[in-house]
Amino acid sequence: MKKRIVSIVMCIFLLLSVLSATAVFAESSEDTVTILFENDVHCAVDGYSKLKAYKEELLKTNSYVGVVSSGDYVQGSSLGAISQGEYMVEAMNLVGYDALALGNHEFDFKLARLAELYAEMNTKPVCANFRSIADDKNVFEPYTMVSYGNIDVAYIGVTTPETLNSSAPSQFKDENGNYTYTFSSDNLYSTVQEYIDDAKAKGADYIIGLTHLGTENVYEQWSAQTLVKNTRGFDVLLDGHSHSVVEGMNVTDKSGEEVLIASTGTKFQYIGKLTIDNGNFETELIPVSEITATDVEVDAYIQKINEEYAELAKRKIGVSEVLLRDYDDEGNRLIRNTQTNLGDFCADAFRLVMDADVGLMNGGGIRDSIKPGDVTFNDLISVYPWNNLVCVSEVTGQQLADLLEHCMRFYPVEAGVYQQVSGLTFTLRAYIPTPVVVDNDNNFIKVEGERRVSDIKVLNKETGEYEPIDLEKTYTVASHAYLLSDHGEGTTMLEGSRIISNTGMLDVELLEEYIVDCLGGVIGEDYAESQGRVTVLEEAPATAPEETEPATAATEATAATDSESQKDTNPDEKPDTPATDNINSTGIWYISVSGIVLLAVIIFLAGKKRES
Repeated sequence: MKKRIVSIVMCIFLLLSVLSATAVFAESSEDTVTILFENDVHCAVDGYSKLKAYKEELLKTNSYVGVVSSGDYVQGSSLGAISQGEYMVEAMNLVGYDALALGNHEFDFKLARLAELYAEMNTKPVCANFRSIADDKNVFEPYTMVSYGNIDVAYIGVTTPETLNSSAPSQFKDENGNYTYTFSSDNLYSTVQEYIDDAKAKGADYIIGLTHLGTENVYEQWSAQTLVKNTRGFDVLLDGHSHSVVEGMNVTDKSGEEVLIASTGTKFQYIGKLTIDNGNFETELIPVSEITATDVEVDAYIQKINEEYAELAKRKIGVSEVLLRDYDDEGNRLIRNTQTNLGDFCADAFRLVMDADVGLMNGGGIRDSIKPGDVTFNDLISVYPWNNLVCVSEVTGQQLADLLEHCMRFYPVEAGVYQQVSGLTFTLRAYIPTPVVVDNDNNFIKVEGERRVSDIKVLNKETGEYEPIDLEKTYTVASHAYLLSDHGEGTTMLEGSRIISNTGMLDVELLEEYIVDCLGGVIGEDYAESQGRVTVLEEAPATAPEETEPATAATEATAATDSESQKDTNPDEKPDTPATDNINSTGIWYISVSGIVLLAVIIFLAGKKRES
């Protein structure tokens, strides 16, 4: 009987334990939400297969698993350029996203194409700060509300105001050059705050920012940290744009609350995992290289688009005997603050194919190296994934000087506007603070103060010699439409310059023509190293001694007076050169003293002799 009672009690205990555990699991599952996030994928399409597989794996033990993106997905490789973003959109549809932000590169194919992609997206992107000026309305919905059981999460999209100048600026202007769209550069904080408050009022339990702003090497007033500091109500910011790897950064907002910021790097280095558990937030980064599982459906789609692309991509253009590099051997990017052999090659292609005086290529537009061996079309489109049109413009020497000053203002910090150059040389005096004045949208206004860029020389095509720039002369400059006609990165000093060639040639076609027609199919040893077209002075050179006129009696007297005065006022000052006057005076003093001592000795000895 006792044994039976004990058995019954044990059974009841085990049953209660199981029910208790089930209740705890159900409560945890109901109140816990997992959000997978990525940013700056830039067409690394293989990562979508692992992302979907990881999502499906988590759903086996988690009731709520979402997927979001903080932008820059349709552009960045040949797959994106050839399909104008369609391949990426289809892959993302297969993964299944809860929310999408817009990066600046979503605007690279221009608004008409973005509208077409928008129509194909199963999940519509959100952006709180992109507005039409004419009717003062948002172009896209500012945020989306997603329910995970009883938990409502508002995802607010924010795109860097830098987009206005970094992504085909002409699309944001009318025929008279007036802006018709804004990214709220003047009122970013209040604009975003409006939608935080609105989402809260509509019942959002948590507010997550899908921001494409960046945490480093970006405009400080538009960084993710600055947005947090000037708003209240965000719980988490999942950020992009600067390609930073940030597992978890806490920043205090305007009301004194801590906001968690995270970012996954670029091209699926990591998949981010945000866990929301009863008002607690935790982020971790999962290395994609450690995820082995893939999704069958996404794999099949990737195979399909690779087959479509393969015939075009594998076409051989020529051969390279050297490595044209955008990174050094340690993995440090060079192209945005250093002249490189790849930059020389790209800028030369513009100048020589288009027969211009000067060739320019911004470092931010060069996205891959060219390795030794066969050069295929895929290699070229990996360098230039943008489909930019090639242009030639007439500019004055003054405009060219202002352009270089504007583009070199960030050095030594990396900047996409940093120019690789051909047909000109100059000195960059890095020890001088930038004198460039810009407006709130970082458009060039003027140069005010001593210039960093000096000793500019332009190649004379007739003589083959570099000659000092003539500020009044007109030069032809070859580059892409982004710089010369769209005035990207705030290069508004070029407004009014005349476009003399706009044939419709793409930048990748230009590279192909340069290799085939100008180089005979071979990129040779001339490009083994950078040709040193920019001389950088990190410190001011020592001041050379001034030449003086032959001294006269009057000048000697004045100099003596000045010297005595200087001794009185600066008793501790050490002369830069030996003081020869002091050396002579000291010598005479020693001779005089020695003579007196010797005379005294002689007299003393003579007296001793008399005494004896």
